[in-house]
Amino acid sequence: MSTERLSRLDAAMKRLVDDKQVAGLVTLATRHGKIVNFNAVGKLDAGKADVVQKDSIFRIYSMTKPVTGVAMMLLYEEGKWQLNDPLARYIPELAKLKVYTGKNEDGSPKLEDAQRSMTMRELMTHTGGLGYVLSANNPVDKMIIERNVLNANAPLQTMIDGLAKVPLLAQPGTRWSYSIAVDVQGYLVEKFSGKPFAEFARTRIFEPLGMKDTAFYVPKEKLARLAQVHTGSGAGLAVDPNRPDPSVAPLGPSGGGGLFSTAMDYARFCEMLLQGGQFNGVRVLAPRSVEMMRTNHVNPEPLKTMAPGTGWGMDFQVVTDAAAAGDSVSKGTFSWFGIAGTWFWIDPVKDLAFVGKDLAFVGMVQHQSLATTRAIHALSRSLVNQAVFE
Repeated sequence: MSTERLSRLDAAMKRLVDDKQVAGLVTLATRHGKIVNFNAVGKLDAGKADVVQKDSIFRIYSMTKPVTGVAMMLLYEEGKWQLNDPLARYIPELAKLKVYTGKNEDGSPKLEDAQRSMTMRELMTHTGGLGYVLSANNPVDKMIIERNVLNANAPLQTMIDGLAKVPLLAQPGTRWSYSIAVDVQGYLVEKFSGKPFAEFARTRIFEPLGMKDTAFYVPKEKLARLAQVHTGSGAGLAVDPNRPDPSVAPLGPSGGGGLFSTAMDYARFCEMLLQGGQFNGVRVLAPRSVEMMRTNHVNPEPLKTMAPGTGWGMDFQVVTDAAAAGDSVSKGTFSWFGIAGTWFWIDPVKDLAFVGKDLAFVGMVQHQSLATTRAIHALSRSLVNQAVFE
């Protein structure tokens, strides 16, 4: 990689902070298993003096999903579940779900029976028909929000009980829709392992990989390192006060969005995947399990409802056609991002055998506007890739 060309990335991230588009950022890139760029710029809180450090802690939100996927694959390796198993076999509460098809004349929901249980494959790929909490525009999503189905202050069983009373937004296997499915996976981790989800993640993933600052809460002694989520820009750049207390461990840890982490911790996680399931001599997953995770598992019909050139693996977005996707990354790249701006991608480039010779990137920022952060994600991919030479 060109050090000179990588300096363009650092300069661009600094401009974003200087222009007050965001308060602060951390970026980290690895190649051939080594750190080739690691930079921190800006402030933890736009209104205060504390600067962002390389070990600053961020709310990573949906970057929790791939971690939950790894937890599920650990249990897959133990024979706890198979891709084509019906979900109802493991969660009987979800055996007889209805499907929302519109409104009756009196305004009540029009429902029909689900033709079958969603499969585990569909649960892992957001094609099971479940709703989510990101927007109340869809009537099913609105039900999940209004009924507080996804509640960190209640055990995960409470989520399942609530979800059993909410219809699906489509028949299983007919469309792709980003969903509460990964929170359901967190529940399954507890059920399959017999351990609390947070404990399983800590003992089977975080501790083996040396992810010492990754958890579902921030201990009080680490709060000074926490970056705050911001809104606005320029003179209006300010901390969003509407966030739960980060120092309180949740009763129902969110497999879809509950983790806090650092750039270095998440880079270790990415390197484990890039190196076929192992990092620093510690084996977490078998190479075939990682290959399954980064392979598109969305069937042809629901694939038509996804963005061009993309598919979905086991809790990752997967680039199946880089030209159609309109992105600078390679075919086979797998990635995702968090709602407050954190992002990562793992690009195997030409070596699809995962021997640790290619590139992973982690970016940490805390801003609520996707219009702001998604532009930063695209910019970072362009500036990293222009620095890569064979």
